[in-house]
Amino acid sequence: MPLPRETSPFLTVQRAYVEAQGIDLLSGTGSVSASVRYLADIRLDSRHKIPNPRKQMVLIFARPGTTPGDIQLVSPDAQLPWSQPLEAQVRKILADLAAPDSPPHITGINMALYQQGDLAGEGETQIFLTTAKGTPAAIIVQHKPGQPSRWSASFSEVVDAANAPPAQGTLEWYRLACSLPETLPASANLGETQEAKDQAVADYLLVRRDLGPCTRTRVAWGGDIAKPAK
Repeated sequence: MPLPRETSPFLTVQRAYVEAQGIDLLSGTGSVSASVRYLADIRLDSRHKIPNPRKQMVLIFARPGTTPGDIQLVSPDAQLPWSQPLEAQVRKILADLAAPDSPPHITGINMALYQQGDLAGEGETQIFLTTAKGTPAAIIVQHKPGQPSRWSASFSEVVDAANAPPAQGTLEWYRLACSLPETLPASANLGETQEAKDQAVADYLLVRRDLGPCTRTRVAWGGDIAKPAK
């Protein structure tokens, strides 16, 4: 049910009072109420009207209200059209966040060091990260003769260079893409020679390029793309 609001041809959203049937609780305490009520800013259609909400399924991020069945969205864009891939992605991220070995927030780069191997074209750059929990995290970039450079990330004391880079959209990817600086700090580059330092810089740029920018694909209130959150 739309709430009264001044109409304007430039209005793209309108606040509405929503009564919905709860289906499942992905995370939280207790159980989902049979019926929930909340306020939401709904994007208007081409006629500047709220689309018919009947039989629509949405995924929302909300906190409990003051009375049973009342909830409050955590942000203006916290109601998303439901889809199976979206639910699967949210479930995976929630499980990763709750895991004992959940990837921590990256706070900086402690040191980076390139070491040349015994063969021509062989070598490895080790980039050790600092985390909010003080737990280990590292990036390894490997060079082997006749093969493309490859890198992997670890959020434990065991560094497995055979691991593939984290897939975009995963929690591991988010921690790296949204926290690492764009360039390697010179103070963290501990190569013994200028050539070693240059290779560490190049390897770090390879990682940043493969990770890509930290962007959100959700559309925020009013139609603006939400800024990345760290």
